[in-house]
Amino acid sequence: MAKSARSGSEKVVLAVDVGGSHVKIRLSSGGEERRVDSGPEMSGSQMIEAVQEMAGDLAFDVVSIGYPGPVVRNRITLEPHNLGKGWVGCDFEKAFGKPVKVVNDALMQAAGSYEGGRMLFLGLGTGLGAAMIVENVALPMELAHLPYRKGRSFEAYVGERGLKKRGKKKWRKYVFDVTERLSSALQTDYVVIGGGNVDFLDTLPPNARRGDNENAFKGGFRLWHEPALVV
Repeated sequence: MAKSARSGSEKVVLAVDVGGSHVKIRLSSGGEERRVDSGPEMSGSQMIEAVQEMAGDLAFDVVSIGYPGPVVRNRITLEPHNLGKGWVGCDFEKAFGKPVKVVNDALMQAAGSYEGGRMLFLGLGTGLGAAMIVENVALPMELAHLPYRKGRSFEAYVGERGLKKRGKKKWRKYVFDVTERLSSALQTDYVVIGGGNVDFLDTLPPNARRGDNENAFKGGFRLWHEPALVV
């Protein structure tokens, strides 16, 4: 059974960032990030066990989980593309014994990056994450697998596989093109580009700024601490 936090009136949040390479956790009350490898074989139950082990000595009141796939009303609706099976139907609240909010991982990082207005978030990692926040209303978006070029998806060109297949120069060109197309279509005020592979961009597309993976934790905390943010 997870420990409960005892100090202060604000809920202590355990934020869990689930990615194709790692599962990372951090507390809103402070402390260092903890992580464990994930990969294409990790199931939902294995993630739960890994987080329980990492957080065994931590005290917290509630949990936020950023999941790399569609989430509707706090429930995972499809199995992930870059992890193992067995995620749909996971009862995270029962497993952790705490109230849990589950959102798409890009949406959680978007929430931590948001500075008002109409913001599009694009996460360049194992796949392509996307979310939009419009005047404090957060909208998860499943854009990665929409067709882009030659019958292939956005993710096929700007995700990890696209980077390895085409090299950094061509990959950067496609990142610029995809960002500009989506920004124009969605009429954004600004774009935040995050995810681990943003480090391979020397310059950014127009009207875009660089995100930070740490914002995933900040977003996880905001889900509980900022009632103005509607998810």
